[in-house]
Amino acid sequence: MTLEVALAEFLTHLGLERNASDKTVKSYREDLTQALGFARERLKQGSVAPADWTTRLLRAFVAWLHEQSYAKSTIARRLAAVRSFGKYLCRQGVLQQNPALALRGPRLEKKLPHFLTVADVQKLLAAPDASAWAGSRDRALLETLYSAGLRVSELVGLDLADADLNDGVVVVRGKGKKERLALLGPAAVSAIQAWLPERAALLQRAGADSPAVFLNKDGGRLTARSVGRLLTGYLRLAGLDPRTSPHTLRHSFATHLLDAGADIRGVQELLGHKSLNTTQVYTHVTTQRLQDSYRKAHPRS
Repeated sequence: MTLEVALAEFLTHLGLERNASDKTVKSYREDLTQALGFARERLKQGSVAPADWTTRLLRAFVAWLHEQSYAKSTIARRLAAVRSFGKYLCRQGVLQQNPALALRGPRLEKKLPHFLTVADVQKLLAAPDASAWAGSRDRALLETLYSAGLRVSELVGLDLADADLNDGVVVVRGKGKKERLALLGPAAVSAIQAWLPERAALLQRAGADSPAVFLNKDGGRLTARSVGRLLTGYLRLAGLDPRTSPHTLRHSFATHLLDAGADIRGVQELLGHKSLNTTQVYTHVTTQRLQDSYRKAHPRS
């Protein structure tokens, strides 16, 4: 078996058995296709055999990525993909040992997530003109993003059947198609309830039928790209940081909860994080803010 054939099987395994999202499978495909392309060129062969997949070859691949001036984060992702592929090949009996385990990735700088202050979030949520159908929808979706701490893919994937507005909960399908319950505050519930009659009228005008909560002008499901575009407009309108993305509202949700004393494991569950380490980055944000305040205010700091 060539590693090109093994890659096709690995990608199928990710999608069907591991429930990886299409985006995750696409990333693995791109990363590993590049690694195999490098190997073929270096070995001057039409395909890569398991015996060719050595630590020495993979070390040369990582060095080449550095020479091509790839970002450290990209190199780390490529290396993680190669490690996962090696682990799979060992489980399948194609390799005896994973040659990627001996490789060290680049040291990544810890970037603290960008977030909005509570006052800035209030400005943003007030920006849509809720008297128009599009503004009513946009107010509801921004309130939902912030109130529930959703990923934008989770937001646009919401169906009416997923929402229980009486109890203020929604069923969310997150990474790896895992389901979790997310909470909606009174402001988000109220905004969605105001949007629903507009949504029904829109479907009637468009002669369309859709289970999605958030719709475009033609009655179809709103896309993640559309949410990004409309957010850009409201940021400009509210005079807020243009670096803000839909994911910033998720960062803001977590940071504000921890600032207010929420339990980190509860926040982890609400965010749908598999590992507590992923959630802990937000504790660094709140700690840094405390330190900044201390340095500014304490007479002996």
